[in-house]
Amino acid sequence: MNRILSNIAPVFALIGILSAGSSMPAVAAAHPSIDIVASNWKFTPDTIELHVGQPTTLRVTSSEGVHGLKSDELGIAQTTIMPGQYSKVDVTPSKAGTYVLHCSIVCGAGHSNMILTVHVLP
Repeated sequence: MNRILSNIAPVFALIGILSAGSSMPAVAAAHPSIDIVASNWKFTPDTIELHVGQPTTLRVTSSEGVHGLKSDELGIAQTTIMPGQYSKVDVTPSKAGTYVLHCSIVCGAGHSNMILTVHVLP
């Protein structure tokens, strides 16, 4: 019995040394995602909240009509929103404030009322 323990003891010591010197990598949490649906002539939801420095993915689709989303201030390139298709828009705001985004593709009589308000919190 003592012989078995004397043979196993170095193995446990080695395991202890190896595990003490290494650290398990942290699992990165996926950044938040917000679904936005465009329709004639509104965004749903029509107001969202983001945080400065926090990457967020906007998943935009349309339930009717072709629409668009763009914001130079938030770094959102021109994105065409097609019915039944999701487009992913990654955004990481750099400055707190309220941003008013208008549909960027003329979509009919109510186009001028089609607004998405983005509150960026510190």
